[in-house]
Amino acid sequence: MRHLPQLFANNRAWASRQIRQNPEFFARLCAIQAPRYLWIGCADSRVPANEIVGLAPGELFVHRNVANVVRSDDFNGLAVLQYAIEILHIRDVIICGHYGCGGVQAALGAPVSDPLEHWIKPIRAVRRRHADDIDSHTDAPARWRRLCELNVMAQVQGLSRLPILAAAWAAGRCLNVHGWIYDLKDGLLRDLDVSVTRAPPEQAA
Repeated sequence: MRHLPQLFANNRAWASRQIRQNPEFFARLCAIQAPRYLWIGCADSRVPANEIVGLAPGELFVHRNVANVVRSDDFNGLAVLQYAIEILHIRDVIICGHYGCGGVQAALGAPVSDPLEHWIKPIRAVRRRHADDIDSHTDAPARWRRLCELNVMAQVQGLSRLPILAAAWAAGRCLNVHGWIYDLKDGLLRDLDVSVTRAPPEQAA
């Protein structure tokens, strides 16, 4: 414990609090996990998934990356998705972005170095597709906020077209994909009303 001793101290204090509040806390966590939800969110340290939806450890399966991007070439993310659907049998996938996202802001600016530039390439594509919408906003913060929303919407559509989702829907699985955004200013979530609950027409045929 020569390195980062405060974090170890914090850990011991946290574990003690959990046991005092619920002596069975860790025994419950050792049981087979059965979360209903998969959360795909941003790696931003200000957006703690479990806390903002009021769920305890074991109740939310979480995957986080820069700017909550879903990519068909991201084997880490695809493995999480496959495990969540095929092994955990989750019923709801939540893609949650947030206003003030640094990854989205980077996609509004000049090119940066790889690997970040490669990672945010899909967000730059969203920026180009929705240029009229974004540029209709009069100031930079408003354009940034709008791209944060549009990015979530694009990720929902992209995820819903992945073969893993198509197979689950074809098998008759109850599986929904939702797009939400979190506001750092007040701690509230907003549903962007882009939920997908069935395979897109080109895959349902």
